[in-house]
Amino acid sequence: MTFPSRTSAGADGGTSRIRLSAAVAAPAIVGAGLGLRAVAAGDVATYGGDALYTLLIVALVVLVAPRVTAWKAGALALAVSWGVEFLQLSGVPAELSRHSVAARLILGSTFDAPDLFWYAVGALAGWLGVASRRAGGRWTSLSARKAPAGSRTRPRKVP
Repeated sequence: MTFPSRTSAGADGGTSRIRLSAAVAAPAIVGAGLGLRAVAAGDVATYGGDALYTLLIVALVVLVAPRVTAWKAGALALAVSWGVEFLQLSGVPAELSRHSVAARLILGSTFDAPDLFWYAVGALAGWLGVASRRAGGRWTSLSARKAPAGSRTRPRKVP
């Protein structure tokens, strides 16, 4: 049994609505990250930027594949973020960062284990955002959803 809000953008052609939301979110997230770096310093800027980095990847995944499930978008973004972080152990991003500001912003330069946690925070925020958007901004539990057409449910006996 599948529910449209969990598996796709819906049967009403909602992929364009989802894609538009992601297209609007991506530059807003970049702006938030640049703004955070402008007004904050230290751990707040560093770790907030890590979470926003992964959140941006979630938005880009949804932009490219609007029918992807929320958890897959979050998991893919987390995998990419962790992959980039572990790539920093090789020294390649550090070398590229010396020559390019874009490389420094996208790839970073040095491995920092706490970043892994903050990437997970960003993936969780992305998952919540996509799931909420797909549910029309409403939080509903599985038990509150209507049964699919044609399914049979037995009435509960009340003692």
